[in-house]
Amino acid sequence: MPSKLSRRQFLARSAAGTVAATVVSRSPVAFAAPPDSPNGRVQLGIVGVGARVQSGLLEAALAVPGVEVVGVCDAYKGRVQRAIARTNGRAKDYGDWKSLLADKSIDAVIVATPDHWHRLHVVEALRSGKHVYVEKPMTYAIEDGAEMIAAAKSSGRVLQVGSQGISSKTQETARDLIRSGKLGKVTMIRATYNRNTRSGAWLYPIPPDASEQTVDWAAFLGPAPQRPFSLERFFRWRCYWDYSGGIATDLFVHQMTTIHFMMDAKMPARVMALGENYRYRETHEVPDTVNAVLEYPEGFTVNLSSTFNNQASAESGFEVLGTEAALVFRGDQMVLKPESAVEGNDWVVSSWPEALEKAYYADPKVKAAERPDTWAPQVRKQSEAFGEVGRDSTFVHMSRFFDSVRQGKPSTEDGLTGHQAAAVAHMINLSLRQRRPLEWNFATGALV
Repeated sequence: MPSKLSRRQFLARSAAGTVAATVVSRSPVAFAAPPDSPNGRVQLGIVGVGARVQSGLLEAALAVPGVEVVGVCDAYKGRVQRAIARTNGRAKDYGDWKSLLADKSIDAVIVATPDHWHRLHVVEALRSGKHVYVEKPMTYAIEDGAEMIAAAKSSGRVLQVGSQGISSKTQETARDLIRSGKLGKVTMIRATYNRNTRSGAWLYPIPPDASEQTVDWAAFLGPAPQRPFSLERFFRWRCYWDYSGGIATDLFVHQMTTIHFMMDAKMPARVMALGENYRYRETHEVPDTVNAVLEYPEGFTVNLSSTFNNQASAESGFEVLGTEAALVFRGDQMVLKPESAVEGNDWVVSSWPEALEKAYYADPKVKAAERPDTWAPQVRKQSEAFGEVGRDSTFVHMSRFFDSVRQGKPSTEDGLTGHQAAAVAHMINLSLRQRRPLEWNFATGALV
């Protein structure tokens, strides 16, 4: 959720007279010296320096005091060159991930490789004594989670997953409002994430210099099935089941992390999903449209919906629906909308005998509930809009990771949290591919 909106911009966007504006600010992050680094700095390596790293994570890491990016590796040479340039030449090209992990001077790593590499890279990084920040989704398959969590526990190192929204003050405020009971009983959450561009559908432009000389195809494939060299698969890997879970693991996993965080929930008891590829059949194996329904034992249902074929009719966001109020997330705003429901039985009672109708409305309780005196002063519940100022959530999430590294304290999004959010995404994909509902066994922590 973007959070670079200024106070003036936010207030200007709020509807005057109808919404009370609240601006929430983050507390500054306190930094301490890393315990393991002899020079008092965190030496950071990055495994996979694609677009997500170079458009956000690298900048965030460089902005954290006491962090030095000393090494990178990637299967495309052009990315390595650009990442080193962004560190002003201070980072070293390690060539491959095993060489980077073998360097004992590196304290921590960011793992931002395609999903099918996450388990191996994370587990090996933890075993080599590195703290790990892994981009979402944490896992490529449900069964990967247990091994990754166990590796973090046995190593004593920090494992943090990169769904940065839960480090935003807006989502922390939402959780507090829900816990306070201000929404009443929350029974439904609707979440949408729609796009209608080629880039939004992961059909990214391919660098003109990309070839078998600049792209290490074997290093990209790794544990995935063997395939002939393909620039489309390399640069647009989210379109293929071999490396990705498509919409569910790219987009829904963010939403599930937020929903679990706000609702203090772990996993849905049941999942049913449908997905189809209506538009991108020549370029995608994964669906371009997915709808899912999740039932939680805590007593609420989640509806997830995403399409790559229209973004005008349904704006992406969340709606947390309670009996007393709703929280609506749209773009960079969150609005608390109190319920103002008024009973209206006129159309029913008008069919009664006239005397019974008059007697019904003579009852003071009925009159107060269904026919309040419109001439008397009324106090209407007012909506409240929340904006956010301060550092964006990617920086805060990253800085909290390094704070955990230095202080030896639990991470903001640990392995279990990341595993559960990703497991929901995998359940959605399994449901739509098998065309059947799935259930979660809470005793075993696995599918029924």
